[in-house]
Amino acid sequence: MLRWLLPVFALMISAAMAPAMADDRQLPTPREVVEHGVAAHGGDVWMEPGTLVLTGQATFYSADSMVPRITSDDYRMWRVMEPNRSSAHGADGMVRITAKSAERVIFEVGYDGETTWNERGIVPKAEADAFWASNFGFGIIRSALKEGFTLQSAPQREIGGRAINIVRVIDPKGAETVFGFDSESHFIRYMAFRSPRGFHERFYDDFVRLDNGWVQARSVTLLYDGIISNTVLWTQAIVGEPIPPETFTPPADTVRANAPSGETEVTE
Repeated sequence: MLRWLLPVFALMISAAMAPAMADDRQLPTPREVVEHGVAAHGGDVWMEPGTLVLTGQATFYSADSMVPRITSDDYRMWRVMEPNRSSAHGADGMVRITAKSAERVIFEVGYDGETTWNERGIVPKAEADAFWASNFGFGIIRSALKEGFTLQSAPQREIGGRAINIVRVIDPKGAETVFGFDSESHFIRYMAFRSPRGFHERFYDDFVRLDNGWVQARSVTLLYDGIISNTVLWTQAIVGEPIPPETFTPPADTVRANAPSGETEVTE
């Protein structure tokens, strides 16, 4: 009887494995997933926008409360992109983020290409590096197809009822960032990486396409170690327009509100 059962078990295992192997052959490669995502987001204009200005609102939460702690009714980001970016979680290009409530500055942070500053003054380099390492990450997808980067597939998952293709992007220094692409629209709906502040995740939704083809996620939810840190609703996006260099220099005077440092949404 045992001799008879062994071939049967072998056939059952082979039959079970065959569909899985066939499915693997039908799934896109990680490079194809990224290429489809680039095309879906606008192609060349999305890959090399030059500059980006986003305007909207943001809500910030404490890790130990269900009640929103701070709401910014005027939340803005100015960004000058670095076209040859190679570090996933380091500062590059230039950036400024300002959060206001009823014209009062809640917090502000900027990087002029050399120096990081906030509403309290110049930030020491070690502190600045840790800050950007907990915030920068999304923009590295624009370099992912370049030489020196490694792309790896990960198990597909479901987010918001949608099948999401997961790709791990490894930069030349070995830093990993996980991106989740909608298997139908190819939009990026998820991003994650390990940061000094904890395991950082972002969920993107409510996509809109501008006249120039650029696709912007209007809704972004940020989490650290599984807890929502803040949500952002972008209401306006301006792509490729010149930004005065002085935008990124520390302002001469700002009013400090009672808000913690480091709670930003750097969409890049």
